[in-house]
Formats: sequence, C-alpha cells, structure tokens
Amino acid sequence: MTKPVVVGVDGSRQSLAAADWAARTALRRGLPLRLVHAWENVPGHDTAETCPPGHAVPQYWARRVLRGAMEHISERYPRLYISAEQVHRPPQQALLAEAEDAELLVIGNEGLGGIGGLFSGTVALSVVAHAPLPVVLVRAGFTASDEHARDDSGAASGLTPHRDVVVAVEFGRPCDEPLSFAFDEASRRGAALRAVHIRHLPITSVPGEHGSERSTLEEMLRPWQEKYPTVPVTAATVHARTPHEIVHASEGAGLLVLGRRPHHRPGLGPHAGAVTHAVIHHVACPVAFVPHP
Repeated sequence: MTKPVVVGVDGSRQSLAAADWAARTALRRGLPLRLVHAWENVPGHDTAETCPPGHAVPQYWARRVLRGAMEHISERYPRLYISAEQVHRPPQQALLAEAEDAELLVIGNEGLGGIGGLFSGTVALSVVAHAPLPVVLVRAGFTASDEHARDDSGAASGLTPHRDVVVAVEFGRPCDEPLSFAFDEASRRGAALRAVHIRHLPITSVPGEHGSERSTLEEMLRPWQEKYPTVPVTAATVHARTPHEIVHASEGAGLLVLGRRPHHRPGLGPHAGAVTHAVIHHVACPVAFVPHP
C-alpha cells in the first residue's frame, strides 16, 4: 500500500506553511497527502454541543481547521490526492500514531517557545525524538518561492534554480539514511547538495589541519554520487565550538537534513541535544530529521 505524506494542521500559520511544503513534496514523490488535526475529547462530552464553555479545541474548530486546510491545498495543488481526518487524541500521540503508516511526517515549527499552534514547541520536539520515520519541521511564511534562489532583482522566484540541500554528516555513526534522504531530495528538486561535517571542539582548543577529515567525507559521499550522478556535490568540514555552527552552515539552503537516533524510552517527553535545540530555534529553511540505527 502506498504510504502518504502526513502533515499536522492546527490552524496556525506554521502548520499552513507545513501543509504547503508537504503538498509539494507529495507531488514530487507521487504520493497522496494526508492532513491530520488532533482533537482531544473532554471526558463525558462527545460532541461540540456538549463540550463545556472554554474548551480549548472544540470539535467544530477541528472541523473548521481541516476544511480550511483542505480547501487551501486543493486550490493550490489540484492534481494532488488529499485526505483529511480529525483524530481524537492528544497531538503528539496522534502524530506518532500516524507515523506508523506514513512515508514522511511534516509539522509546523514555531521554535521551542512558540505558542502559535498545537503542533509547536515541545510537541514537535517530542515527535522528532521518537518518530520512526523522517520528520520535517517548516517555519511560518516559508513558501514555494523560498525553495529557489533569488532572481536578478533579489526577489524570491519560482523560476530560478532550487536552493541547495544541505546534509550534516557525522563520522563514526550510521549515515546511510540521512544521505539517502538528502540525495533523493536534491535529485527530485534538480538541486545541488552540500555535505558538511562539523567537528565540535572544546572552547579552549585550537583547530588543526582537517584535510584527512575532508578525504573521509568525500569517501563517504562517493557511493551516493555514483547512485545520483546528476546531483552536483560539494563537501566541507568545519571546526566548531558551539552547536550553532550548523545554523551558519545551512544559510541559503532550501532544506537541511540531519540524522538522529530515535529514542525508545517510556513516555513521550522530549529528548534532544544542543544541536537539535539550535536548529529548531534558528534555522530558517525546513529541517528534515532522519532516523538512523
């Protein structure tokens, strides 16, 4: 059975941007799009009419959110097969359940302190940490034109080439999954790929020669370049003292791809390192977190 691209919608600007991004990705991959809104029942109240006053997300709002998102995406992408469902579960539980039967999961990103929607902040962080498939976070306002380089006037334009796909490569850890995702996305977009290895150094250390690291990175990329010969590739190694170096490395990119190891701990609390926190706070382009063993 064909698995869909799933996107969480909650009426916020970032979730609408996520739905747009997910629709373009579904079209590029020839997959259906599934819109999901989580609505948590109040115990003993099964309909909008019986919900107590002040309930945060009443059923009628969930239906309105889904209908609005469906109309927006259908109008912009008439060739795309779209389905939508209201799920009666807390947001992070709903998204993680959807991940079991999806090809890709997309969520709006308002940063860790955002309060713009149900699928923001710690919910997105927890889903990134626990989902068994790639999860993409998209910021509010990111449009199809922003995936492309600026034209001669400096304006965003869908007529110019796609911006680079940037993938962070870690030595000593499995990288096949994030590299496969990054090369595939670059190939489908007709974009170049920038592979970056960031070596984190102590604050007081002095960076040394990293020619051997560059050679190691190029060797890791070689099989993928042979598989995707039409994708232009550049490789770079960077010595960094803070997690924010990945933010600088992603400047000007159309997509940033990071590998991460899924957490299988009891509960659904967020578990993420400093790099993930920096990326969720500060990277402007969509970020794909791709699980690896």
